[in-house]
Amino acid sequence: MDVIEAIRTRRSIGKVTEEMPPRDHIEKILESAIWAPNHFKTEPWRFTVLAGEGRKKLGDVYGKINVEKLINPSEEEKTEAYNKGLNKALRAPIIIVIAVEPSEKEKVEQIEEVEATACAVQNMMLTAHALGLASIWRTGKPTYTEAMKKAFEISEKGMVLGYLYIGYPQEVKSEPPKKKPVQEIAEWIV
Repeated sequence: MDVIEAIRTRRSIGKVTEEMPPRDHIEKILESAIWAPNHFKTEPWRFTVLAGEGRKKLGDVYGKINVEKLINPSEEEKTEAYNKGLNKALRAPIIIVIAVEPSEKEKVEQIEEVEATACAVQNMMLTAHALGLASIWRTGKPTYTEAMKKAFEISEKGMVLGYLYIGYPQEVKSEPPKKKPVQEIAEWIV
């Protein structure tokens, strides 16, 4: 697949089948991440692949965060809130936890480490698309909590940026989303 075609046809697809993608496909997706540009060649990205029962590690944190938000809950409400969080982690056969661990090098800016990791994730999503897989980058407030950092052993300076859900698409989105014309988003100064 041509890279321009891949960019134009890739879609975020959250509804996937339960069929497990082959491990070599996931390894190709991870391999594509390391080719992302990054200032000072720090390679700040860190990934944790969750599959099968391993997804429950993420679901457990989601569930506990849901329960913590409740005010004077009954046991039934606690169970319901916990299970709702657990089920978030079961929406795809593969989930890749995306984290950044900033370099200790003196000149490195943390924002550049985050930007590099975002570039790595774009490479991963394009590779998943080229392999016939669906992907969606999910985030939300629980992503940025200390509980999530602790669960995935991220340092104090590091952070979890989100989760890449991967699987075979249940539906194929072919219609491109409406985009602003280039003339509205770019200014030329010559």
